[in-house]
Amino acid sequence: MKKHKLFTPGPTSIPEEVLLEMARPIMHHRTEEFLSIAKEVFEGLKYLFQTKNDVLIIGSSGTGAMEASIVNLFSKGEKIIVINGGKFGERFVEIGKAYGLDVVDVKVEWGKSLSKEELEEIIEKNKDTKGVFANLCETSTATHFDVKGYGEIVSKYPDIVFVVDAISSLGAIPCYMDEWKIDCLITGSQKAFMLPPGLAFISLSQKAWEKTKNSDLPKYYFDLKKYKKTLEKFDFPFTIPVSLIVGLRKSIQIIKEYTLEKIWEEHKKRATATREGILSMGLKLLSSCPSDSVTGVILPENINGDELIKFVRKNYGISFAPGQDKLKGKIVRISHLGWQDEFDVLTALSAIGVGLEKLGYKVDIEKGIKKAKEILFS
Repeated sequence: MKKHKLFTPGPTSIPEEVLLEMARPIMHHRTEEFLSIAKEVFEGLKYLFQTKNDVLIIGSSGTGAMEASIVNLFSKGEKIIVINGGKFGERFVEIGKAYGLDVVDVKVEWGKSLSKEELEEIIEKNKDTKGVFANLCETSTATHFDVKGYGEIVSKYPDIVFVVDAISSLGAIPCYMDEWKIDCLITGSQKAFMLPPGLAFISLSQKAWEKTKNSDLPKYYFDLKKYKKTLEKFDFPFTIPVSLIVGLRKSIQIIKEYTLEKIWEEHKKRATATREGILSMGLKLLSSCPSDSVTGVILPENINGDELIKFVRKNYGISFAPGQDKLKGKIVRISHLGWQDEFDVLTALSAIGVGLEKLGYKVDIEKGIKKAKEILFS
């Protein structure tokens, strides 16, 4: 028998209290009992988003909220700038093009970031731009982007809205929607919110809501005006995954009791310990601007990352995430999201080290563990 552990950046491990809440008998989604739970959830989400704006809930993956940000804020032919540093920046590009937008695809080397000064130069060359898109954490490359700095730049332009994908990072690392001048913030349930996949979240500033009045792109299920209207009664325009909302209430209660600040601090410590442990083992990191949500590890040339991941999952019940696209087989991604503690870091490092040794590449596991322990328990 194996005890399975998730170190993937979604889905993530779920606290037992949340699982037990979701195991309760299902209730009808139009009853007063359920709507009272929804009310508590809607109010709690504002804390997680660090905003005074409404946070809307959609029954979908995070990609649904990404699509909603496109179809509700823009009209056909309008220009948007996408900071594209990986698979999820690329996804914004693809969605924008699918709906007939004029996409300025700002390609950033995978594992690198873009400065706010560089962004301002790009905007100045494209003054007819109507939106700027960025990822807080580009999950595919484990890279952090300067969303705070970007917000400072974009807010100078009254006709441009700033859209941020924080799907793999909101709740795990600092993100202040209002203070950072984010006009549209997106996340999903299966990451730092410690839930199964199935819910997407999106919040708009007043500036963004003004944009929805003139948008002519086709929309039905993702029409945010419908969600805004039903929110007046803490309801939903379509059937919502009831058990996930019930579980979300418990997750929010846990997060609020623990406080975001403490959670952010612990993610930073665990991510730092993981990175330093990996380096001490003689391995290299992918990102020059690493995120505290997930760590990307460059593997030795003679090691296939997919084989390594398959080996440790099959033999030890431990799941890591593989590289995507051009990084397939070349990296392993270690998530710090969800229900984790200090000893999970040591487990992850040990599994990577043992797996590499079993596949014929010797690393100094003890040195990596020692370095991580110095950071975790200092």
